[in-house]
Amino acid sequence: MQTAGGARRGTLRVYLGAAPGVGKTVAMLGEGHRRAERGQDVVVAFVETHGRAHTASALEGLEQVPRQRLAHPASPGTVLEEMDVDAVLARAPRHALVDELAHTNAPGSRNAKRWQDVAELLAAGVGVITTVNVQHLESLNDVVAQITGVRQRETVPDDVVRSADAIELVDMSPQALRRRLAHGNVYAAERVDAALANYFRVGNLTALRELALLWTADRVDAALASYRAEQGIAEPWGARERVVVALTGGPEGDALVRRAARITQRAAGGELLALHVSRSDGLTGAAPDALARQRLLAESLGGSWHSVVGEDVATAILDFARGVNATHAVVGASRRSRLAAALSPGVGQRVIDGSGDIDVHVVTHAAARGGGGGSRRRSALSALPARRRAAGWFGSVAGPVALTGLLHLTRVNHELPSELLLFLALVVGVALIGGMWPAVLAAVLSGLLANWYFTPPYGTLTIAAPANAVALFVLVSVGAAVAAVVDTAARRARDAARARAEADVLATLAGSVLRGAEAVPALLDRLVETFGLRGAALLERTQDQVGTAHDVWRVVASQGCPPPTSPEAADAALPVDEHLSIAITSDGAGRPLSASDLRVLTAVAAQAGSLLERDRLREAARAARREEERTATRTALLAAVSHDLRTPLASVKASASTLRTFSAELDPADRDVLLADVEASADRLQALVDNLLDMSRLDAGAVRARREAVALDEVVPRALAGLTPEQAAAVVLDVPEDLPLVDADAGLLERALGNVVENALRHAVPHAPDQPVEVRAGLVEDVAAPGGRGGRRVVVRVVDRGPGIPDERKAAAFSAFQRLGDAPGGLGVGLGLAVARGLVEASGGTVEADDTPGGGLTVVFSLPAAAGPAPAEERPSERVTA
Repeated sequence: MQTAGGARRGTLRVYLGAAPGVGKTVAMLGEGHRRAERGQDVVVAFVETHGRAHTASALEGLEQVPRQRLAHPASPGTVLEEMDVDAVLARAPRHALVDELAHTNAPGSRNAKRWQDVAELLAAGVGVITTVNVQHLESLNDVVAQITGVRQRETVPDDVVRSADAIELVDMSPQALRRRLAHGNVYAAERVDAALANYFRVGNLTALRELALLWTADRVDAALASYRAEQGIAEPWGARERVVVALTGGPEGDALVRRAARITQRAAGGELLALHVSRSDGLTGAAPDALARQRLLAESLGGSWHSVVGEDVATAILDFARGVNATHAVVGASRRSRLAAALSPGVGQRVIDGSGDIDVHVVTHAAARGGGGGSRRRSALSALPARRRAAGWFGSVAGPVALTGLLHLTRVNHELPSELLLFLALVVGVALIGGMWPAVLAAVLSGLLANWYFTPPYGTLTIAAPANAVALFVLVSVGAAVAAVVDTAARRARDAARARAEADVLATLAGSVLRGAEAVPALLDRLVETFGLRGAALLERTQDQVGTAHDVWRVVASQGCPPPTSPEAADAALPVDEHLSIAITSDGAGRPLSASDLRVLTAVAAQAGSLLERDRLREAARAARREEERTATRTALLAAVSHDLRTPLASVKASASTLRTFSAELDPADRDVLLADVEASADRLQALVDNLLDMSRLDAGAVRARREAVALDEVVPRALAGLTPEQAAAVVLDVPEDLPLVDADAGLLERALGNVVENALRHAVPHAPDQPVEVRAGLVEDVAAPGGRGGRRVVVRVVDRGPGIPDERKAAAFSAFQRLGDAPGGLGVGLGLAVARGLVEASGGTVEADDTPGGGLTVVFSLPAAAGPAPAEERPSERVTA
């Protein structure tokens, strides 16, 4: 094989095992010794013995490439060894032995995964012999986790292993592997008991062994298919039992699938393939609900579903069977009448005739012969509307009689050929109006009348001239042929119109479901509207009542009035599965449902279960997301509070301990400092606890605002009363005296302003110590209030000159436990802005973050003005500058 650059690509050989300890590494090393003895250049790129004596012994005598040594980034002094890809490439051997293909390389390695290292060696022309366990294949990761309870974190893509030039399965029975483990040949003695009791249980090893065997069999099967395609071999090779069951969507489908499954299970490793052949015009008449049910049945029995398009059903079945190298084909007994079967062979007979080496099983069923034929005849008779059929039957009798009378009166003016053409025109006309059977009757009656009245000798059914006999035969034959074509065209047109109508209905239903917030209610609503139903309900059988004499049904979703509460109480019940059913009520205001309506309804019902499951999975995902958010909140709370509580508590403890131990030796100044430190730490604890309590009350919806008309020039100073003198000196207030009162809860507003100002002081003052934090208030006229109402609003701005917040993080800044950048512990748990927004919104206001011109952050409070502003003289206030 040549690479893109022209160099020959190395070959890849994989030793695949079901579990650790089956002997993959020893088998790989044995292959290396055999190649070296044949004179080939073989090196050991990386093999880990894991302390196993047999592996170490097998490693002796082979050249080993020095490994790459890497320092562990998270553990100083720890050195990790990995394969040195550059060293192997520089050595350029013909073959390199590389153990553990799925291994994850240490940080700092050239590639993240060892299989990526192997890919480089192969691209450079170095052949690689490697090992991998079946549990490390990416496609089997979930299955292995379900079997063993252990999810493998190191996986390799299946395509990497499938692309190998050779895959050799290293197999060992579970009992033999457990003995090897017990003898200490796999793990150290202290790990044996735990391994035997957990991962290396007999059931686990048996299941893993089966996975390895099946995966390898699939690989061998793919190689066989490739070989047959390259050699142009079309005839089936029975290396593996493959059973193709042909399904039409008819009532016999379930029986065919079960019979095919039993045939498949006779041989280990058999494969079941369910096949449906659709005509290229799409007018197969197959019920979509029946096909959906048969597909689910086939898949539940371990089979796969396939659909092909073909004009000739028998040819399509045989072509598909040969293409998949099938050994058996299962078809149903013909539903056609004996007359139709005598005139032309059915699909089953044609499949038998062309099967060759494929064994064909014809399965009898209840619908064979009479059932299907009768259905088809009724369909043929009903291809045209009743009025046209009645007119056709009338014309088939009256037309030939009337034409005969007319021709008999004018007999001297025409001859037999023209008379026969007129009769033929009459037959064609009857066929166009009434369909096949009236036209056949008209053709026969026209032939008899023409023979009796216009063919010598007259007055008898004897025909003297052979040419006249041919003319009469052509008359009847052409009439019957035209009638058959007209009837077929009418049925095709009817089927096309019905298919289009059903497609329009299904598209409308699907569109409404996709646009709706909840799929099942939207589906039922569209069903009621589209079909003029009185009510529709999706019913679910109580789980513990399945199979009992008295089933209990629960209404999952319903539309219309009143919704049916059980399938028995409904006019029609459309089963979805064992537990679900759609019950509909069509009497009263609704119109009667036709067979076509029930056909569409049944197709829709087949999707109701998946829609319900999707809605439930979506709700479960939302619940899991909410729980994840709550868990993240709790985790953040513990992580943040653990430090922010510890710091003031440690300060209080240290100060109290010093006061208690050295109280007599301390001078008054030092004692005052320690007492002040205790007081400040207690204040910090109080503020932290208050914020936590406020946040919990907001999350629980327990905050109830008592809104009243309050004056901002009274609220703002009280909000800043808890600041230290140093902090108060860094705040400038600008609250005009003539501002109107605001409609808010004074207590909540104080807490919110205090939190925001404290947050600004914490982050802005260290960044710009010479720039104060400004609190400004002003009136904004005729702005849009919350809820879309306009009116006067008072705006309070807390302006700082700190580092600010990027635009993409402004919204997140008002979430709980958000800190700016990598703010260290001790600067709060990130609740200030979150609590402030919650408190203000509870008071009917809003809080937003904006940029300060020149740099910094401005937090904007927008509060509704009270109905009537109080006169300035009734509100004693003053402009405060701190």
